[in-house]
Amino acid sequence: MASRSLLPLLLGTLGALCYHKAYGISVKTDNQHVTAKEFQEAMLSCKYSAGKGIIPRVEWKKLTTRDVSFVYYKGDLVGDLKGRAEMIDSSIRIRNVTRKDSARYRCEVSAPTARGQNLAETIITLTVLVASAAPSCEVPSSAMSGTVVQLSCKENEGSPASEYKWYRNGVALLENTGTGSAKIGNISYTMNKKTGTLLFNTVSKKDTGEYYCEASNGIGLPQKCSVKRMQVDDLNISGIIAAVVVVALVMALCGLGVFYAHKKGYFSKESSSQKKSSDYKYTPSEKDFKHTKSFVI
Repeated sequence: MASRSLLPLLLGTLGALCYHKAYGISVKTDNQHVTAKEFQEAMLSCKYSAGKGIIPRVEWKKLTTRDVSFVYYKGDLVGDLKGRAEMIDSSIRIRNVTRKDSARYRCEVSAPTARGQNLAETIITLTVLVASAAPSCEVPSSAMSGTVVQLSCKENEGSPASEYKWYRNGVALLENTGTGSAKIGNISYTMNKKTGTLLFNTVSKKDTGEYYCEASNGIGLPQKCSVKRMQVDDLNISGIIAAVVVVALVMALCGLGVFYAHKKGYFSKESSSQKKSSDYKYTPSEKDFKHTKSFVI
């Protein structure tokens, strides 16, 4: 009785398997994560199997965060890959990859069947490796001892992102694991190899030297910026005191001058002359009166 109930189930399963072999489509790739150095070759693999009598349609699309675009459509390479790629069966070989080719690519294989449109797909991620470029460094030319000083280093071309290392007088500055800070003699600093910053919380005169930064991401040779000198000087206390004394003497001399002028009566003479000029009243002469009278007539 149990064998009779299992018989229809086995027949149905066998029928489904036969149908997949006759009408089904399956797609696979040899490598879902492809990496290639810039200006070299990359292969995007796509292989499919289809049932007997099925003529499938193959399409490739480029998937970015902004949009989806065709790169292989109706039997032709289009878009970014046109002229620098070729089809090998259903796979794409890019002869000269650039950093703009880094994206996800979807291989779609479809065909009409008795049960409607049958579609299978696979996605391949292409990562183009770009060597680090020469970084841009910012190093202050001078600083006062005891102050906070930060040196920065950055480049934006490398893929993957670069890591940074600082040098002082040709010697690499060390970085402690975890804390990212190190102390060599009397030099205390914090170095971040991810962001490229070198921070002196309390810079001293012994930190004076020639600094440069090196950027590297494992692709190609490390790149460095030009050497820049940072001069650290102690605060000139004696100079500040001398300046204060000079300013105080100048102010004292000015005060004595004003006092002396006031004592001699220079300011009172000037005010009395101004008062005399203000007390003078104009009285028209008879000649002026005649002239005015004739004008009115």
